[in-house]
Amino acid sequence: MSPSSKAFPVSWDQFHRDCKALAWRLAGPGKETTPWSAIVAITRGGMVPAAIIARELGIRTIETVCIASYHEYKDQGELDVIKEINVDMVKADGGRGVLVIDDLTDTGATAKKVRDMLPNAHIATVYAKPTGVPMADTFVTEVSQDTWIYFPWDMEMSYVEPISGLKDG
Repeated sequence: MSPSSKAFPVSWDQFHRDCKALAWRLAGPGKETTPWSAIVAITRGGMVPAAIIARELGIRTIETVCIASYHEYKDQGELDVIKEINVDMVKADGGRGVLVIDDLTDTGATAKKVRDMLPNAHIATVYAKPTGVPMADTFVTEVSQDTWIYFPWDMEMSYVEPISGLKDG
């Protein structure tokens, strides 16, 4: 998948609101305590939402699994597991009570890789594309498969062409 004309730019403010909405869904209505004992952030994209969700849900135990799937920010290629999950967490009943966080499930390949490691964990993503939806237990916003999400950490301030392609003025 490569950047397309269907761009979905996400500001820091919007991303924070979407992460908080994800935390509300994970907390559930009227819950005073969280059922989650730990978070596994899928790096790098899951680190920011994991921090926000950990704060909102009062979770202190945070682990990472480092998987590279996008290369040069344009093509999703073969998955490369750079760092595995802590073995003590894996032994904990297949990840029961563990919340896995990522920014996006695109094809679902990364989530499936983590599901193989932690079959009983709950996978939550901020955004999901149709092909990846079946791998996410919880998500906030679905976008079309041909939409490229521009996350706030990938952007700088600059002029953007209107959708119509016509120049202003």
